[in-house]
Amino acid sequence: MKLPGQLPPRSQTEHPMPTPPRPTIHPTAIVHPNAALAEGVVVGPYAVIQEHVRIGPRTIIGTHCVVEGRTTIGADCELFTGAVVGSIPQDLKYRGEESLLIIGDRNKIREYVTINPGTEGGGGRTVIGSDGLFMAYSHVAHDCLIGDRVVIANSAALAGHIVVEDRAIIGGLVGIHQFVRVGTLSFIGGCSRVAQDVPPYATVVGYPAKVYGLNTEGMRRADVSAEAKQQLHRAFKVLFHSKLSMRHALEQAAREAQACPEVRHLLEFVQQSKRGVCRA
Repeated sequence: MKLPGQLPPRSQTEHPMPTPPRPTIHPTAIVHPNAALAEGVVVGPYAVIQEHVRIGPRTIIGTHCVVEGRTTIGADCELFTGAVVGSIPQDLKYRGEESLLIIGDRNKIREYVTINPGTEGGGGRTVIGSDGLFMAYSHVAHDCLIGDRVVIANSAALAGHIVVEDRAIIGGLVGIHQFVRVGTLSFIGGCSRVAQDVPPYATVVGYPAKVYGLNTEGMRRADVSAEAKQQLHRAFKVLFHSKLSMRHALEQAAREAQACPEVRHLLEFVQQSKRGVCRA
């Protein structure tokens, strides 16, 4: 007899729900019992994962990696040999306050990369988006905000409080001063010293870094429209290759610009700059 609300008995041929794969932890790794590892996480030999760490599904923690602090790593990331993620900020003002490091999904963090959490003076968190590539020996300091699909090449170093917008590419051995902003789809050539904001869609290089034109290859890869490229080219000529002051150049570029989101973003970025932008 079937009572009201009673489920029917499970059929002998019905398949049970699959069990999510448990984390795979090498016997030489040290993982705090309070650390939260989602299904499919792999922890390699001699890795160390501390108490407050949270790691998303299918993320791979490589040999000799260290993940510490209040660090959250998303799904499908990969940390390669010797990466140190979440260690305390290299800031003399840091006094041991609780702060966060939040890393999105599908990031590749290569050998010996170092990434620090935030500080009280910078909002208390460092945030990295998704689909990024952080090449060997690169460094992301405290309170940085990194967008999606960002590439930071070998031995590049980002000081504290830096904002990097989506799809920016930072070349090898680049040094970026604290509080600098790096605009979307910009490209910074190798060995550059960046002390001012890098405009969106720009190619900059040098010591100090200077604007050399549009990042045409990056825009091609991002499928930026031909019309937007033409309008950006006109705006760049006014902003960076005229003899106008930046204030007057912004006014003229705004008058000449049509309804183009890319140009609007460029002008707003330059207007909001506190450190000034790299010039030609």
